[in-house]
Amino acid sequence: MNDRLWRVRLTRKADKGIARLPQAVRLALAALMSEIELKGPVRGNWPNYGKLALRRHHCHLKKGKPTYVAVWEESETGIRIVEVTYAGTHEKAPY
Repeated sequence: MNDRLWRVRLTRKADKGIARLPQAVRLALAALMSEIELKGPVRGNWPNYGKLALRRHHCHLKKGKPTYVAVWEESETGIRIVEVTYAGTHEKAPY
């Protein structure tokens, strides 16, 4: 694996949430994860991207009703690891 790439993984909670997402939202999440892997966790080019805390980020995967979001965190150790902690509806997002 290239040292410049970020490793992106899913928490168990996020993995379970993905199974309930519509296909188009799953594809958007896959694209987001690929982009994070290549370019890092700060993704200002995604809709409603925001930094929630020092190493915690979120963005919208699909606007409308319902709105779907993803939340991810950078590793605190300085290693290039990003963990997607939530993927699901905006109403249940852990902000």
